Amino acid sequence: MIHLKQNEKYTYQDLLAIMEQLRGENGCPWDKEQTHTSIRRNFIEEVYEACEAIDESDMPLLQEELGDVLLQVVFHAQIAKENGVFDESDVVDGVCRKLIIRHPHIFGGLSLKTGSSAEVLDNWEAIKNKTKKKTAVEAIGGVAKSLPALIRAEKVQHRAAKVGFDWDSLAPVLDKLSEEIDELRQAVAEPETLDSKAHIAEEIGDLLFAAVNVARHLGVSAEEALSAATEKFEKRVTAVAQKCDQHGLVMEQTPLAQLDKIWNEVKNENRRNINE
Repeated sequence: MIHLKQNEKYTYQDLLAIMEQLRGENGCPWDKEQTHTSIRRNFIEEVYEACEAIDESDMPLLQEELGDVLLQVVFHAQIAKENGVFDESDVVDGVCRKLIIRHPHIFGGLSLKTGSSAEVLDNWEAIKNKTKKKTAVEAIGGVAKSLPALIRAEKVQHRAAKVGFDWDSLAPVLDKLSEEIDELRQAVAEPETLDSKAHIAEEIGDLLFAAVNVARHLGVSAEEALSAATEKFEKRVTAVAQKCDQHGLVMEQTPLAQLDKIWNEVKNENRRNINE
């Protein structure tokens, strides 16, 4: 049984001991029941919450959320330890070895030609593929399928570009986006059937993929751009609802033309605030 004082500053070793006790014979029933699969979603949620703290520049919250992410790492390591697969020391050893191997310009005496971050990233990818015994082409299929769709699309496109499968200017990328819009219009115009629904879904996917490619060529994160656009839309719809209340209108019963007029008012107000 582990007894920890409430007023001491806990360490990483304390965290390991706490997790071991929670999973132990007399531990917490919920913690003991968990598996890698059952807490998979928890891991994802904690990472997103840490990212939100970064976006909000909330350092106290980031400290807390990083603790929650670390808890998930320790939780999975403890489960693996109980199954005789690996433990936390193997996790730490693995990441240390990876950092040393992939930074030969720091730990291996390699001299960089340009000294740029881009060169470092190119070396990282080359070493990664070599240690994983994958060619650059094979690496295209190695992007995690569990990534958010926009991020995954961007990474796949980036890896394809590394082997020369990419346009060398923006114009044909924009032409492809227009082409995908036209193909979506054609799919929508088809008689409605199960096949036509599937065709529409396919064309929407192609359109989104093309939009990600445009963003990548312009050096913009499609994931972050869409997140910002969603945030902007959310704030403006909320502002429209507030203006409806101020004018004694019920938003759900207000004609769309009038809501659109209020939307434009909110949009212009936002622009003025930015310019001020």
